[in-house]
Amino acid sequence: ILRQLGLKFRTTIQKYNKLLRTQPRVSCILKLPMAIETFKQGILPHLKLFPAGICFTFAYGSGVFKQKGHNSVKDNMVDLIFVAENPLSWHTANIERNPKHYSFLRYMGSKAVTAVQNFGAAKIYFNTLVPVNNAVIKYGVVSRESFIEDLLDWNSLYVSGRLHKPVLVLQNYDDGDIKMALEQNLYSALHASLLLLPESFTEERLYHTLASLSYRGDFRMKFGEDRSKVSNIVKCQMEHFRSLYEPVIKSLDQWVDVDFLSGKAEQDVSPSAKLYHLNLLPKTLQMGMLEEWSRDGKYHDLEDILRAAAYDTECGDLVNAEIEKIVNQSSWSQSIKGVLTAGIFKSIKYSAMKVSKMMKSLNKT
Repeated sequence: ILRQLGLKFRTTIQKYNKLLRTQPRVSCILKLPMAIETFKQGILPHLKLFPAGICFTFAYGSGVFKQKGHNSVKDNMVDLIFVAENPLSWHTANIERNPKHYSFLRYMGSKAVTAVQNFGAAKIYFNTLVPVNNAVIKYGVVSRESFIEDLLDWNSLYVSGRLHKPVLVLQNYDDGDIKMALEQNLYSALHASLLLLPESFTEERLYHTLASLSYRGDFRMKFGEDRSKVSNIVKCQMEHFRSLYEPVIKSLDQWVDVDFLSGKAEQDVSPSAKLYHLNLLPKTLQMGMLEEWSRDGKYHDLEDILRAAAYDTECGDLVNAEIEKIVNQSSWSQSIKGVLTAGIFKSIKYSAMKVSKMMKSLNKT
């Protein structure tokens, strides 16, 4: 079984490597302004507190990038993602080195911690509200294989969704498969977003759509999250979004045209253009559409389904519905896991912080 899974994973990698050879290469490493570069140099020493065995690390969120409504990034918790080669070995070493980072699960051993990590679609384990020197951090641990699969296939849109937005890469060990998957994730986000957008739109609306993909269907956006979260992210990070997506947008100039000076954009919304984008959507999204169309009990070929969707006037709604399903599933499973991984007291404190942000945003509206 393990050999079959390994073969499946390698086949997926080979498929997307072949696809990327037909697309211009883009970089997920942002050119950083001095303030963020200074922050990066300040956070790097903290990584020495953790065991070896990490192949990719990035920081994200309001603790790194300025967001509207936040006076300073220094007031916010720093969110990190560690991509581990072998999560079981890594957790074993980390429990020994940093036992207080974990909830009661540490007493059950690293096998139990890893089993909880692998529960649900996102396959990520978070330790939250961890004091590190003069900072408070939250860090998630995901296996290299699960990380790449989510970037390519959007199994959960959990980690891949965070990488639709600007992030601060802290450790990058020149892993070819990870680099390829990061690039493909940006292309997938753009294809999906264009299917959700009308013929004419603005550059800001495009980035808002890209940033919103991983929040669609998340039940926490109804209660527990700042209602203006996506707008707050985009409005203060326009230059970062442009740096991230401009090469991808320009590579699809046959289908979309964005004037980066005026901020106005137009796209081809013909059935052939829609079919082009649909064919390049991640596997989980396509399979969800196929499953939805197969509710009548009849056999349907994926190619026929995508062609029919391209001619459907509600094509964008079909795509949006499947994105919401993916996100909804992972948001529920991660919330359940959060009670176990954070413990009762940290869960209450973390939830209270989220609700407080939501109430502040409601009071401003």
